[in-house]
Amino acid sequence: MKKKLAMLLAATMLATLFTGCGAGGKEDKGELNLYTWDGMFPQEILDGFEKETGIRINYSNFDYDEDMLAKLEETRGSDYDLVIADDYIIELAIQESLAQKLDTSRISTYDNLNPVFMSQFYDPKNEYTVPYGAGIPLIVYDPGLTDVKITGYEDLWNPALENNVALTANYRVIDGITLKTMGESFNTEDLDVIRAAGEKLLSLAPNIRVINDNNTQDYLISGEVAAAFLYTSQVSAALQARPDLEVVYPKEGLGFGIMAGFIPSQAPNADAAYAFLDYINDSENAAKCYEYIGYYCTNKAAEEYISDDMKKMIVLPEDAAEGEIVQNISQEAEDLHAEIWNQFKSACN
Repeated sequence: MKKKLAMLLAATMLATLFTGCGAGGKEDKGELNLYTWDGMFPQEILDGFEKETGIRINYSNFDYDEDMLAKLEETRGSDYDLVIADDYIIELAIQESLAQKLDTSRISTYDNLNPVFMSQFYDPKNEYTVPYGAGIPLIVYDPGLTDVKITGYEDLWNPALENNVALTANYRVIDGITLKTMGESFNTEDLDVIRAAGEKLLSLAPNIRVINDNNTQDYLISGEVAAAFLYTSQVSAALQARPDLEVVYPKEGLGFGIMAGFIPSQAPNADAAYAFLDYINDSENAAKCYEYIGYYCTNKAAEEYISDDMKKMIVLPEDAAEGEIVQNISQEAEDLHAEIWNQFKSACN
């Protein structure tokens, strides 16, 4: 009986000794509750983080930013350790005290970030967020189908491009690039300026062959149009299919959107979130992430590790014009943009 008790005690001590140990004998550091869209990280990055830190990743995903915000509001930010979402919704999360201020000294790779994508409207003092990729709509054109050398948005109005241009269908962005040709902001609240942009946009109608949000690049790849204004993923798809196409960073200035990570206010394991932010912003790890997601690289140190094939698609050139993010504006201005857009589509048809 004593022998059995001794054996049982020894087994219990061994179990206690190894409780909290992960694969390979690493101490179990708990889990990272990561909340973002599906497919935001290559598996080798997720596996590498777990192996290096002993922190397990519990990956949850949402389809829409608004769903994410509703979930955070419901739990007051207590279910997740790290969230990656879009700029405009992060602004609301911060306003509702659902995000905590960062201690950037805990992210040894923080200085790798590209300042171009920081100090934006949703986090002007960089107190809450770490950027993770940017979307930059650009002009792509086929120099074999037009003699027009396109350098900016204004060139899309060239009469030589009649019935030869494809556009995405985001009305604030298309109205916005028209405003840019006038030296105005995407986010102007001046109704007279917006009306003037609407009149100019109508004069673009003869050049428009296609307005379409999905697979807009296909019209350019097939040669149906000579020029197109495309989302980032569409630019990448066009260049992969047709390396001979020319990409234009419009001289009037870029419009972009930024994804960023933040730690919810009541995160159960903020330590894990800091460890993950540190890991993914390592220059080589970051390069793998950006090549995988196909968004513009927001980590300056990662650029040298991005393959030559991908650099043209996801690295912002040094001489590219400065960018501006489309933000929320007054309802009156928003309604006017919608009215202008409907008039423009009718004119194109």
